[in-house]
Amino acid sequence: MSTPLVRLRLDEATAKRVADVLEDAFPFGEASIAAFEVTKDDWSVEVYGGPEATADELAAALREALGPESAGLRIEADAIEEADWVAKSLAGLAPVPAGRFVVHGSHDRDRVPADVIGIEIEAALAFGTGHHGTTRGCLLAIDELLTERRFERVLDLGSGTGVLAIAIALAQQSPVLATDIDETSARITGENAEANGAGAFVESIHATSFDHPAFAERGPFDLIVANILAGPLVELAPDVKHHLAPEGRVVLSGLMNHEEERVLAAYVAEGLALVGSRQLEGWSTLVFKG
Repeated sequence: MSTPLVRLRLDEATAKRVADVLEDAFPFGEASIAAFEVTKDDWSVEVYGGPEATADELAAALREALGPESAGLRIEADAIEEADWVAKSLAGLAPVPAGRFVVHGSHDRDRVPADVIGIEIEAALAFGTGHHGTTRGCLLAIDELLTERRFERVLDLGSGTGVLAIAIALAQQSPVLATDIDETSARITGENAEANGAGAFVESIHATSFDHPAFAERGPFDLIVANILAGPLVELAPDVKHHLAPEGRVVLSGLMNHEEERVLAAYVAEGLALVGSRQLEGWSTLVFKG
């Protein structure tokens, strides 16, 4: 069985921007996206689709996701044998350092230094490999917060692959509640936690809203991290505030730089104070204090 592949050759800045747009545009599990350097001035963005799609259909979906920007791009559609596609999608993904953490694939397991916390995530499974500016921004913020204090009650809201939950659990050797509105994401978070030795600490559940009893049972939370999208972050501001313990911290990402003011305003309106922010590759990470 073959897997559809769509490839674009771009300059570095465009490749990173296109990869970010595609990661947000493609539904969970529909595609695996890798952006990597081929030569000094030449980058490749490769999109691997599921076996139910053809390469032409994947290319059409990519053009739709990119909109007018796709008009000037040369898009190559191909297919590769199933046995090869995971290796090919991971080949360009080097380990990503973020403070005390390093996110890596199994192909780079031996390259992780002994004095850091390695988090092994396969790009083929889900988005959130650490190569995206939002994930790395969150990990850097978490690294800084963990130097200040220990957080006993932690929530990873919209866990995706579970990178953030696993990072906190391994750093503190303490429980983390990870939730996602997507059942597959919740399952993969649990599997990744087990694979990284954090299974005893990470409780991963499928929850479509804060009405799930786990939030009341495990909260209020000293630390809430949410790497989702700007719209949902704004909508969730009152619920996040309600489930945040006094003097708690909130780490938010998944918002582009131009969306920062809107998200900031929503959380300030709930009485939270901005205590940190950073911008990476066009994406913002915000840190609030309750």
